[in-house]
Amino acid sequence: MTTSLRTPDGYRTRGRSVPATSARDPRPVHDPPLETVYRPRHPVDLARTVLIHRRGTGDPTHTVAGPVIWRASRTPEGIATLALRPHAEGVRAAAWGPGSAWALYQLPALCGAHDDAADFDATRHPLVARAHRRNPGLRLSRSDLVFDALAGAIMEQKVTGMQAFAAWRRLVTWCGERAPGPTPRPMFAPPSIDGWRGIPSWSWHRAGLEPPQSKTIVAAARQGEALVAAIERAPDGEAVDRVLVSRPGIGPWTSAETRIHALGDPDAVSVGDFHLAHEVGYALTGRRVDDDGMVRLLAPWAGQRQRVVRLIGLSGVREPRRGPRLHPEDHRDR
Repeated sequence: MTTSLRTPDGYRTRGRSVPATSARDPRPVHDPPLETVYRPRHPVDLARTVLIHRRGTGDPTHTVAGPVIWRASRTPEGIATLALRPHAEGVRAAAWGPGSAWALYQLPALCGAHDDAADFDATRHPLVARAHRRNPGLRLSRSDLVFDALAGAIMEQKVTGMQAFAAWRRLVTWCGERAPGPTPRPMFAPPSIDGWRGIPSWSWHRAGLEPPQSKTIVAAARQGEALVAAIERAPDGEAVDRVLVSRPGIGPWTSAETRIHALGDPDAVSVGDFHLAHEVGYALTGRRVDDDGMVRLLAPWAGQRQRVVRLIGLSGVREPRRGPRLHPEDHRDR
């Protein structure tokens, strides 16, 4: 993978770069980006692969502008902004900020380079086979940013997606760091581990996050560096799961969601999800099942169960909704 300091066509702004204004965190004039073209060995559907990391359409860490996906992250080497565009040879990328070299080095993993589907047998079910055939570019992405994935998963515990995404949007915007580069709108990278640990109680409350979730994130952040190091040393997904669920407030669902986003775990299944077992059961059998039933249905694909879940989600098959939708509670006025 090669890099250069030439600003690539498609990422150029008109005229002179002008710093965005922000009372809290003004963005400086951006430097020229590092640039590369990632040439994968397999087809890559960039949007379906990378945007699994986006938490709602208002996520301040992700923006989609035409064919370009913009991503802000806090890498081990500092803040970075990535701009990703499909290219005839693969994926064209530009990166800004002190973490730009790390972001480009990690780009193949983000685009699913470590995803191995060699032993995946889609023919075990016609719906899975059809979805697999129609989505040849689906790859299982990994961010390699464990604590960000963990914090986001904890926010989604026992609440609606709308509530969790709103809390993530507010906290990252308020407590994160302005992303560098000519982003199409102001973007922010998540807080550091120390930053998560230092968020005051009233900010969690204003963001709409329930106390059990905020306390779990703060408790995890107190051991954040050790927790991340233990996960990075773990030899496989089962070992990572043991590390995570040993922490208070982190159960199998949160562990699975963290492994899916941070590590691209092809076998992780979010047992305990409010909808997932129903959707898997309906897609594979035409009727609802509980978590135990879902685990039995996915057993033939052991080692590749997350891939089956993703393909079911892309199949378009949905159980008809019955009854009133869950009304999200807002505890901020209590």
